[in-house]
Amino acid sequence: MKYIVIIVATLLILGGGLYYFLTPTTEVTNPPKVTDETLVDTLTTSTVASTTDGLPVVRGPESTIGTSAGGTDITAYHFGNGPDEILFIGGIHGGYSWNTSLVAYELIDYLKDNPSAVPENITVTVIPELNPDGLESVIGKTGRFTAKDVTASQAVQVAGRYNDNEVDLNRNFNCQWQPTGKWQNKTVSGGSSPFSEPEAQAIEKYVNDYAPVAVITWYSAAGGVYSSNCENGVLSETTVLTDLFAKASGYPAYQEFDYYEITGDMVNWFASQNIPAISVLLTNHTDTEWSKNLAGVKAVLSHFEK
Repeated sequence: MKYIVIIVATLLILGGGLYYFLTPTTEVTNPPKVTDETLVDTLTTSTVASTTDGLPVVRGPESTIGTSAGGTDITAYHFGNGPDEILFIGGIHGGYSWNTSLVAYELIDYLKDNPSAVPENITVTVIPELNPDGLESVIGKTGRFTAKDVTASQAVQVAGRYNDNEVDLNRNFNCQWQPTGKWQNKTVSGGSSPFSEPEAQAIEKYVNDYAPVAVITWYSAAGGVYSSNCENGVLSETTVLTDLFAKASGYPAYQEFDYYEITGDMVNWFASQNIPAISVLLTNHTDTEWSKNLAGVKAVLSHFEK
């Protein structure tokens, strides 16, 4: 009996080997095609954005969209998987308006703790430090910080408005651009040409790649919500967005910023690209007014929910 078992086992092993060598290999060399639908179904924990060719692009919870003039990465944080992207930007004026980065970080914290706050059709992207060089000159570091980290003098904070090339980034975009611009009663550099600065180039590329449906940018300090406009009037959807955020937050709404002439403005450039965009100006240079801004953010997300 023992010998019969050995013979049977030997035949099975030999038969398996012959099957391996004689069986066609088309199943291995021609695997089943993975369709776009199959791919999208597997992307349950990543951000999916549509490119111009219609194929999905997978992004993790964070991505680097460019580098500053000083070589620091500019980081974007992504929440949700929807095709309609809403972009929030803080810190374009670095250390001078450091509270605009803080309110952006508070939004990041909120969305991490409340992922269901982002509707299924929406992706929220937050860029908290568009001018990390100017912020670092005041805070002493890049990345998350608190108000207690701000110990620099007022003069140092004012100088932190600019990037490492001493350019005011909010004068470097291609909307009525001039090589010199105005900030209050001061003359500031708008750069050698529109988008001469790597930070502005990063935003231009990001918008071209992902085409957000709306943009909200934080500044300080005037206490209001301002519509964007680049010579062709305010977009109707921008007016809706302005009034919506203002009503929810309690800030007053304005159709334009007319305290002094502005050239090369980033938010106005968004308008030239037919993207509804608003400037939310915090009331001062220290407070984030988080409850007011959270109410505005919730109103915007609800407005774009489908």
